Amino acid sequence: MTRVTIAGLANQLGLSKASVSYALNGQPGVSDDTRAKVVSLATELGWYPSSSARALSHARADVIGIVLSREPESIGSEPYYMSLLAGIESVLAEAEMGLLLRLVGPDVGRDLAVYERWSGERRVDGVILFDQLDNDPRPELLERLRMPFVLHGASEPIGAGATTYVDQSVDAAAIIDHLELLGHSRLGHITGPLTLIHERARCDAVRRLGHDAGMHVDGVESDYTLEGAMHATRQLMAQPVPPTALIYDSDLMAVGGTHALRELRIAVPAGAAVVSWDESILCRLVSPPLTALQRDPVEQGRRSARLLLDVIAGRSLGDASTQPSRLLVRASTTGEGV
Repeated sequence: MTRVTIAGLANQLGLSKASVSYALNGQPGVSDDTRAKVVSLATELGWYPSSSARALSHARADVIGIVLSREPESIGSEPYYMSLLAGIESVLAEAEMGLLLRLVGPDVGRDLAVYERWSGERRVDGVILFDQLDNDPRPELLERLRMPFVLHGASEPIGAGATTYVDQSVDAAAIIDHLELLGHSRLGHITGPLTLIHERARCDAVRRLGHDAGMHVDGVESDYTLEGAMHATRQLMAQPVPPTALIYDSDLMAVGGTHALRELRIAVPAGAAVVSWDESILCRLVSPPLTALQRDPVEQGRRSARLLLDVIAGRSLGDASTQPSRLLVRASTTGEGV
């Protein structure tokens, strides 16, 4: 199929290429009648603007970038990120912008070279960052590169750029209040990597709120994998006085923990209640269905994408808070239907 070009449209209409370009780009310099004829023929022939030419014309790539520190083979098993990316993409589609995604593995610092390359090649107009780190080098680098960015799900101020902020204490309170109401006094908390600030914020909030409620809390660091959660669960349940309720910081880990409890012949929730910090279809498919925090990652993704587009356009440098999560109570804590 022959690609339709501005030169081809100009030749068919007997107009100059400049006139056709003015008409297609909504610029002055042509009559309304000429503009209507150009647009009508372009639509009929299926003409689309060249993204490279458009980028050169206004020094924009019309693309935002995301670098995830995840193994490529594992990202598909994390419903949270798939939903988050769906929310981001929905906003970008409305703005007719593209998404450039790179998966670089969990080693700290591997993403920095990607940002440097993107900046040098002008591949993206801005980026969304995930997983805030101690002494995170990314904000300083992006400031130096003058690349607009938004830090998604920040748990504390970063001093530069814009953030979507999550109050981990509010989410933790929803879980602790529920477990306290059910009479639990010993909790196990299986976290993700504690090099991540949001994981430490969750850990601190669970310990503080649990202590205030008269609960004993044991924490074990894991790695967001099914196998890691199973190992952490066995470790906690092997204690002389094991916890009666387990909190997992992701849906995949909660499913892994539930499998480990089944292998140990510990009934859920009679022997140990289970709560997931993330709600997803995994929580509904496992038996028994898991009590989980509905954090609405699709809407979270939309918020971060909208905020980044505002930053790129120079409309905003502020932060945006996420909506409070809602605890969806199911059989893994109440026993109803088990």
